[in-house]
Amino acid sequence: MILARLKAQPEFHIQQFAKIQQVTSKAGIDRICGYEGFENEAYPDSGGVWTIGFGTIKYPNGVRVKKGDKCTLEQAKAYMAYDLKSFENAVNKVKVQLNQNQFDALVSLTYNIGVSAFLNSTLVKKLNVGDYKAAAEQFPRWNKVNGKVVNGLTNRRLSEKKLFEKALS
Repeated sequence: MILARLKAQPEFHIQQFAKIQQVTSKAGIDRICGYEGFENEAYPDSGGVWTIGFGTIKYPNGVRVKKGDKCTLEQAKAYMAYDLKSFENAVNKVKVQLNQNQFDALVSLTYNIGVSAFLNSTLVKKLNVGDYKAAAEQFPRWNKVNGKVVNGLTNRRLSEKKLFEKALS
């Protein structure tokens, strides 16, 4: 009876199982916080977008950050935790396996450039065909705001690239 049921089951395929959803490590979160810095008062970022806390541009209720807004450190941490979910979801759409360093580097990049830019990037296209080396070479391209090179972004991209290329220890 059991043998008959097994034979009736469709062939086992690993692809039938959902990919495990990765999350950013504590070190990855600390890294993003370090890049973003904490600001308790809203300010226009280098692209002119009003930002608060650790790089939040939109509150969990969907309202955009505006001039005059203030937050506590605890609120900023809560906003970041909420924001991280959408960036992690975007990186989890990558079709290849990622180690924790690669995942953290990609979440940091996505946190900075946005979900749409990340998902439509050449970096993701290269990664999705398994070309990790070519994907890593794309990080430095994301160092501009309104067409102008920003030194802080150049340094951040090099650090993210280095993390992406680093094997787990």
